[in-house]
Amino acid sequence: MGIVFKVASESIEFEKIHRLNYQTFVEEIPQHEKNPEGRLVDKFHDENTYFIALDGDELVGMICVRDQRPFSLDYKLENLDSYLPAHQSICELRLLAIAKDRRSPQVFQGVMRALYDHCDVKGYDLGIMSGTTHQARLYKHLGFVPFGPLVGKGEILFQPMYLTFEAYRRLKKETKTFS
Repeated sequence: MGIVFKVASESIEFEKIHRLNYQTFVEEIPQHEKNPEGRLVDKFHDENTYFIALDGDELVGMICVRDQRPFSLDYKLENLDSYLPAHQSICELRLLAIAKDRRSPQVFQGVMRALYDHCDVKGYDLGIMSGTTHQARLYKHLGFVPFGPLVGKGEILFQPMYLTFEAYRRLKKETKTFS
C-alpha cells in the first residue's frame, strides 16, 4: 500500500502526533521535560494544521503550519518582523518530526510537499520556522534563509529562518526536489 500523506483529522492520528512530538522533542531533542504519559501536546495544537505520513497505522512523519500570531518565534525574538522581508501573508512551519527509524527522502519530501501545497492554496508568501543547527545545510538546500540570533537554551540551539514561497516555486522548477 505504501506511505500515505494527508492532513491529520482523526483523534487516533492526533494521539500519534502527541507521541511522536514526545519522542522527538523530549527524548531526542530535549526541549521539554519528560512525563510518565510519553506524550507532548503542542501549546498551539488547536491552531495547527498537521501534515502526516502514515505507513499503515504507524505515524512515520509530520510537520504542521499555523497562521495566527503570536508565533512561537514572536516569543523568542524581540521585534520578529524587523528580520523578515516584505510579505502579504505569513505562516509558521513547526514540529517537523520523522520517526528515527523511518528517516528517508520519501517521508521527508512527502510531508514537505503536502505542507507546501497547502501553503500555496492558502496564499501564504512567507513561511518562518526555527530549525536545529544540525540540519542547517538541509534547510539551506530547501531555500530557507537564516536570520537573527540563534534561539533555544543550553546546547539545544535553533536557527530562525524564513522561506519565501516564490523561492520554493523556483527551486521546485529547477530541481527534482519535491517534484
